[in-house]
Amino acid sequence: MTDLADPPPKLPRRAFGIIFAVSMVTALGNTGLISVLPVIGRSLEVPDFLVSAIFSLSAILWAVSSPYWAKTSDLRGRKPLMLLGLGGFMVSMICCGVVVTAGLHHLAAPMVIFGLLLVARAIFGLFGAASNPATQAYVAEHTSREERTQSMANLAGAFGLGTVVGPFIAPLFIIPRDNVAGPLFGFAVIAAVMLFVVYRFLPESPFAQEARSRALQQQSDPKARSGPPIWRDPRLSPFLIYGFLVSVCQTAQGQTLGFLIIDQMHLTPSRAQEFIAVAMMFGAVAGLLAQWGVIRMFELGPKALMRWGVAVATIGMVLVAVAASYPMVVAGYAISSLGFGLARPGFTAGSSLSVSMDEQARAAGAIAAVNGINVIFAPGFVWLYEHIAPLPFLIAAAILVGLMIYTFTNKTLRDIDLQQSAQAETITAAIGRSDDGVP
Repeated sequence: MTDLADPPPKLPRRAFGIIFAVSMVTALGNTGLISVLPVIGRSLEVPDFLVSAIFSLSAILWAVSSPYWAKTSDLRGRKPLMLLGLGGFMVSMICCGVVVTAGLHHLAAPMVIFGLLLVARAIFGLFGAASNPATQAYVAEHTSREERTQSMANLAGAFGLGTVVGPFIAPLFIIPRDNVAGPLFGFAVIAAVMLFVVYRFLPESPFAQEARSRALQQQSDPKARSGPPIWRDPRLSPFLIYGFLVSVCQTAQGQTLGFLIIDQMHLTPSRAQEFIAVAMMFGAVAGLLAQWGVIRMFELGPKALMRWGVAVATIGMVLVAVAASYPMVVAGYAISSLGFGLARPGFTAGSSLSVSMDEQARAAGAIAAVNGINVIFAPGFVWLYEHIAPLPFLIAAAILVGLMIYTFTNKTLRDIDLQQSAQAETITAAIGRSDDGVP
């Protein structure tokens, strides 16, 4: 199959709804965990920078395993990889909940609890990474080039919706009060329900056999392998660089936000949880506004999304850095989230448009890897926050300014909309036909 062939069959609404829910549930659990993690850390008396380090091993495993899972999705199919990813997420949440419960009951020293949490979270990094390349490849296989950006924005909207719901419902699972392990078990139950839905109702992609044949051919014939190694592929590397640095900045802000609110409001960790959740909810709503509103309204292509995304995120990051009150923190975080909500579909769709249909899983695996590995820098930003509070946000703002310059100077990023217009005049040409395919 090539991009110049007949248009791919539309993705049925129910299938897209299930894939959307898979992405949303993962985002819901991860963001919910981020929102309660500062409370968990301070309740267990684990140093702040080590709390953020709980994600580090998971991030490394995510980055290493994502390209492997992308290849495996070609060989084994998209649906089995989604099931594996959801299963890994569910098991990881259960293990994290058990460990936190043990820590709250003082069954082990804080550093032992930290080590066990590191391992429990690593389960998600190793196996949870399987679903992301599979979902992205599934959607890409059912969309033409002119529809790709909007489809990726819709899929990114699932993450945005999950980031709204996660922090909002996390406090509801704290039963009884101060049982901060409750949300982890709650998210595991939600993942179990989604696991059944995918198994029972999601059909395998009709392109699965074709992808398997290509993968087997590439295994048996080295000459059939497409392109240079993924990290040195000139079609993709600018998007990977951009996506990695955008993700670093977003993670730095997200993982520092809880500590900033606890310290600025002079509250106990448990009392601050509601304020953290509200701030993260405003940020997530802003991200949804970008993905479901701004992109459609202004017909933005990948180039404009990447440029405007980092510009808006920079403004919000600076506001958080100089914020003297809780409302200003929330406003800055929301503005940054609006910018990141533009930037993420930009580089995701751009990378997809830069390669052929045969390489969609490969590109998806690379994007998933850079979205995960950035988390290893979070402890460093939290450590900087402990010493000079505004510094992490100012450094992130400087990186975002550099990315703005990069989008104007790099030829691949400058020309991405030209590649797309080879088959369509505008990104949103297919929005009016959304009743027949991806909503």
